[in-house]
Amino acid sequence: MPKTSLDKTDLAACRFLLRGGSKSFFAASLLLPPRIKNAATALYAFCRVADDLIDLGDDPKQAVLLLHGRLDAAYAGAPHDDPIDRAFAAVLADKKIPKTLPAALIEGLAWDSEGRRYNNFEALLDYAARVAGAVGVMMALVMGVRDRENLARAADLGVAMQLTNIARDVGEDARAGRFFLPLDWCAAAGLDVERFLEKPEFSATLGRIVKNLLDEAEILYARAESGIANLPIDCRVGIAAARRIYAAIGHDVAAQNFNSVGRRARVSTAEKIRLALHAAADAAWLTAGNLQPALPANLFLLEGAAEDALPDPRAFIKLLNLFERLERAQRASIAEASRTPA
Repeated sequence: MPKTSLDKTDLAACRFLLRGGSKSFFAASLLLPPRIKNAATALYAFCRVADDLIDLGDDPKQAVLLLHGRLDAAYAGAPHDDPIDRAFAAVLADKKIPKTLPAALIEGLAWDSEGRRYNNFEALLDYAARVAGAVGVMMALVMGVRDRENLARAADLGVAMQLTNIARDVGEDARAGRFFLPLDWCAAAGLDVERFLEKPEFSATLGRIVKNLLDEAEILYARAESGIANLPIDCRVGIAAARRIYAAIGHDVAAQNFNSVGRRARVSTAEKIRLALHAAADAAWLTAGNLQPALPANLFLLEGAAEDALPDPRAFIKLLNLFERLERAQRASIAEASRTPA
């Protein structure tokens, strides 16, 4: 049986990794209750390792194969001899996270390694669903949320955060030969993508495209709010803080006239504290009941998350048939007994 309890030493290794490499998550996680924070830390640590393995390694294709092997081992209850893998495997088993979700993350990271570009916004959402929407859904499962409506809102939040990341990193990505903005938006605005990649410089045209992307992120941040309102009460402040901190990155890009080429947006520690305090004050007033349909890009995540949420209807039918056969046998036995002379 897979181990479901987190080892303290393994968890400490996860914390150490995130303290240096995922500062926004680390700040927000401090506001989560221990029962959630520990599992979330293990989850994010594996995501961080997966991202670094593909992004920073010499052979991305081999890294993808290695990650799938590590994932298979974790689900088999025999994780690789690594504190991050052991902690991640324990969370997968304890929180019953279907394999579809971390596999989707690895698929999105593989798209990164291919240098894939996205012809339109819908294609970009397909990418964001994998690298971030999947993480949002896994986090919701860690918190005990399994209903489709609120998982859809968790996926919205993950995608919104990824769109913010893309808007923030336009210059950094371009200097590394990467480009994520929708190509049809660029064509309509008159931005020559190849020329921009040869010499990454900010322009008003690029700024309008970045603004469009951040506008789409804001829509998803608003949609996500109702999902936060339906989280367990002790989880709301931490997730509301994460939402505010990531949205603030986009606000900082906007404050620089949407120029994310010459300067990378950031949120200071003091600002994170201020946003966390606002999140704590607002958590009690968040409104549930957003009935917006799930993003089409996120539907496969919701279906994957439902794999362990409900019993297989075929098994239920088999159980009913078994009861029916037992009942018939019992009636036949009673009838036979009534015909037998005493």
